[in-house]
Amino acid sequence: MTALRIQSLASGLDVVADLLEAKAPANVAFLRRYLESPRVVPGIHAMWTGPEISCPVPAAHLIGAEYAQALPAENATIHPQPGDVVLAYVPARMWGGGPDPVFDIGLFYGPGARMLFPIGWLAGSVVARVRDVPALAEACGRIRRSGACDVTFSLEA
Repeated sequence: MTALRIQSLASGLDVVADLLEAKAPANVAFLRRYLESPRVVPGIHAMWTGPEISCPVPAAHLIGAEYAQALPAENATIHPQPGDVVLAYVPARMWGGGPDPVFDIGLFYGPGARMLFPIGWLAGSVVARVRDVPALAEACGRIRRSGACDVTFSLEA
């Protein structure tokens, strides 16, 4: 089984999440293609969704990527649970008129989360579950207190 490793040196974040391919096949396929090589993306504590570190995939990472297509809601949630890794997709021009679609990897670390954005409720796809939720919560708390960080995502066997 392939797993997702999530790391941020500044916060001490280093957790592994099991991919939920059977429950979210198209969304996990996107992640597999995107993470053929490890990727570093910006991470910031979310403003609207509660206990989440939001990791928007930079549009520059997806230029020319044929797999960067509209994603269906699979294993969908509007109330992520601690340990959920949620892939959210927003079509181009929907959020603030931006020309690029938004692909966001959300790391949910505490209770009371919600997929409520300035554009309204948006179901996200739960694509993975973190094995060590207390370690995730501790590191995400440090990110919340210190501000933005770089998060590295990679696949491991």
